[in-house]
Amino acid sequence: MPGAVSPLDFPFSFGSADALELVIGALLAALLFAGPGLERWARKLAAGKRLSMAVLAALPVILRLLLLSHHPVPQPNIRDDFGHLLAADTLLHGRLANPAHPLHAFFETTFVLQQPTYSSIYPVGQGLLLASGRLLFRTPWAGVLIASGALAALCYWMLRAWTSPLWALVGGFLAVAILGPLNEWTNTYSGGTLSAIAGCLVFGSLPRIESSFRKRDAALLGLGIAVQMITRPYECVLLAIAAALYFLPSLRRASELHKLLPLAAVAVLVALSGLVLTAVQNRAVTGSLATLPYVLSQYEYGVPAALTFLPNPITHRELTPQQELEYKSQRASHGEEPDTLAKFLLRLEYRVRFYRFYLFPSLYIALAAFLVFARGCRRAYVVTACAVFALGANFFPYLYPRYVAGVACLLILMSVAGLRTLSSLVIRGHPAGRRAAIFILAICAAQFLFWYTLHVFDNEDISIGLKRFESWDSINHWDSGEREGIERELAKTAGTKLVFVSYWPNHLFQHEWVYNAADIDASEVVWARDLGPEQDKKLVQYYPKRSVWLLEPDARPPKLSRYEEPGRPQSTF
Repeated sequence: MPGAVSPLDFPFSFGSADALELVIGALLAALLFAGPGLERWARKLAAGKRLSMAVLAALPVILRLLLLSHHPVPQPNIRDDFGHLLAADTLLHGRLANPAHPLHAFFETTFVLQQPTYSSIYPVGQGLLLASGRLLFRTPWAGVLIASGALAALCYWMLRAWTSPLWALVGGFLAVAILGPLNEWTNTYSGGTLSAIAGCLVFGSLPRIESSFRKRDAALLGLGIAVQMITRPYECVLLAIAAALYFLPSLRRASELHKLLPLAAVAVLVALSGLVLTAVQNRAVTGSLATLPYVLSQYEYGVPAALTFLPNPITHRELTPQQELEYKSQRASHGEEPDTLAKFLLRLEYRVRFYRFYLFPSLYIALAAFLVFARGCRRAYVVTACAVFALGANFFPYLYPRYVAGVACLLILMSVAGLRTLSSLVIRGHPAGRRAAIFILAICAAQFLFWYTLHVFDNEDISIGLKRFESWDSINHWDSGEREGIERELAKTAGTKLVFVSYWPNHLFQHEWVYNAADIDASEVVWARDLGPEQDKKLVQYYPKRSVWLLEPDARPPKLSRYEEPGRPQSTF
């Protein structure tokens, strides 16, 4: 492939791989040379908390906007994106759920309920973020971008309670580099940032409450719990457990316990706002205050995969023998049967690699330094809190890094605390540890700057050649996928459209195309399942003024054509 990067290009001359190595080496040398000046600048900046937070909040936003020429506003591309965007659109219509469509069978799709209401299965948190971005800046991505800046600033705020201002600032810059403009949280609509913000609020409040006993910090603790509740309810339980564990030593001291009780009441009252909002959404979507849309989807569709046998969440009846047999078969197909201790531990061991999402490779050394030389109750607590999330998330049959985003700030804390410990190491009178810490940070900076600069001057050949080396980076290009091309084709025709999506027998159900806005009937393009000529007539008659199209997404490339009803065989799913 012309332009693709390979270490075998020009083996006896200066080739593309040599050029990449030269660029990385030059970046690293420049950073090491500029180290003393950067340190003086960082110390001055770290002295001002508000200025530091403002700089960190603006940095990921500005850096991402500078990439727009090659990496425009992301388009929704995966099932989670469409689910959260539906939640946002529903909120912008002034409601928490949409009425079921009279012909809802045509609109069945993954991660969306059709009955008793037409609604996303997700909690309302990410939808609120996307809706605010669309309301204020006419694009839901604005909410994602602002949240990315808020995460960097709040990560610094959280670290100020655990370490020195300088190292807190270092952690803030690491948050920008790792979770900022190149990260998938900033370039998709699936979430992650809000949970990480919730973690910052909670873990930043704990030491402040212990030292100052202020109601403001207790309210921030409750706010973090509430944000996690409306974003990821299950992980909210883990976050609350981790927060409670911090105060266990205080229970033995009557004087501290007396001061903590009023603050606990404040935190609980604020946290209840998240529980109330969740219950109100549950009632609007499922008809039951206690039934999450996510759980109802597990019962109705078996997706996402469930963990335990569920009674009917609406009628609260047990499953029939036939339903239970089908459910057991589905659990077995997802690798959930049997869930033994050995399998649990094997899953936990395998998932350690997912935490790489939150670390540059060179930070493994800092993490090891933290774990080896960790001393004191606070450092033991950090490890315990991370273990609570790791063990709790391990009960899920699958894992994405955003599921444990609540401890993202703790992983960054472990990195900077490890670097701080390493920097104090002196060997035979030489500050070997300090030089090692500076070198590790230079490698982190070089890695980020290399990939960021590459995307600034991006082109198709470079993207294709280097995509497999990007590790956890995930940034969209001009064409985010096949759907975007089809939407451009449809836009060339005036008027409203009805698109029947006809899947071939070998279709993978994860590659879904049938996603619609909150008000399906008012949409410019309505996406519907092809149920065969006889059934399709009902929808064509329901939308008499729409031009009708047929999409075959499993063709290569996907085929879009005018819908011709007579003589067309019924599609197979």
